[in-house]
Amino acid sequence: MSKEKVQIFDTTLRDGEQVPGCKLDAEQKLVIAERLDDLGVDIIEAGFPISSPGDFKSVTQIAELVKNATVCGLTRAVRKDIEVAAEALKPAKRARIHTGIGTSDSHIKFKFNSNREAIIERAIDAVSYAKTFVEDVEFYAEDAGRTDNEFLARVCEAVVKAGATVLNIPDTTGYCLPEEYGAKIKYLKENVTGIHKAVLSCHCHNDLGLATANSIAGVINGARQIECTINGIGERAGNTSLEEVVMILRQHPSLGLDTNINSKLLFDTSQMVSQKMGMMVQPNKAIVGANAFAHSSGIHQDGVIKNRETYEIIDPADVGVNESSIVLTARSGRAALAYRAKLVGFELTKLQLDEVYQEFLKFADKNKEISDQDIPKIIESSKITLNSIS
Repeated sequence: MSKEKVQIFDTTLRDGEQVPGCKLDAEQKLVIAERLDDLGVDIIEAGFPISSPGDFKSVTQIAELVKNATVCGLTRAVRKDIEVAAEALKPAKRARIHTGIGTSDSHIKFKFNSNREAIIERAIDAVSYAKTFVEDVEFYAEDAGRTDNEFLARVCEAVVKAGATVLNIPDTTGYCLPEEYGAKIKYLKENVTGIHKAVLSCHCHNDLGLATANSIAGVINGARQIECTINGIGERAGNTSLEEVVMILRQHPSLGLDTNINSKLLFDTSQMVSQKMGMMVQPNKAIVGANAFAHSSGIHQDGVIKNRETYEIIDPADVGVNESSIVLTARSGRAALAYRAKLVGFELTKLQLDEVYQEFLKFADKNKEISDQDIPKIIESSKITLNSIS
């Protein structure tokens, strides 16, 4: 069955870099941008050019460097922003201007002190002006998650008519439930005249831990672009995690959707971004966390040793991890101890294993985790001798 392509829009270098303390220098941005291009990302949001001279320079350098991906610059619905972004993007083989404005009643009233009709006019003007510089213009309806669907559809219809090629529907505050966000995308797909001329895009935040679920609900209901970051980094609780949505689509072929991402580079890319941003990846992080393929429960370890698929739905090699990890703790069983002992050169018989295991439990009760270096010591302190181990 042929699969429809979902474009991956990576905003690690823009939304991801907004995390306090995660500022990247120009050289680090270029290294990450080059890796994102190798990874197979379709669009790289390189920055917000008008925000600072440094960001302008970085966007220009990334535009010069990137060979395959579209390079995107963010703007507000302000003409000067758009002019500066267009200038920064000039060297790009494929350039996109990402412009937009808040559309929820909260943003219209408190952020802009405006009204709905004036917001639509500003949106049309921004898209029309961006279109004079580049063909590829993405429009974001900020706080779309809390925007009335009927009004959101009016805004989308107006900017598509003005030339928008992508419609970004952000759940800016991470408020939506998956069924709500999916229904919003479906509503736009069915009620915006000219929607076939634009790609619907999901940009979800993780304030309630639902960014990945909402993005998947979005593509199931017709969106064909996901905006995300490596390791899910981003403001507050973060953005949709690139590695999660990529592997969800790959592990569920029945959805008929896939991406161009080379998944074997995911773990290494995660480590690179973590190191350069000084942002540790939580050990239990899906796909790329240190414990994602680690097993410490005896029941799980026995199952994985017998057949990896018993407790793993992803082959670690598919995301660039060498192998599953059998971690020895007080919860581990004989199978795990025998497996790890064999890896360090000790082939234990069943009787030997029974004796060594009793000593292992005493050691494990005093230590959080048993290393390879601990195994010979445990064997030596048991009733058997090293000479009796075949």
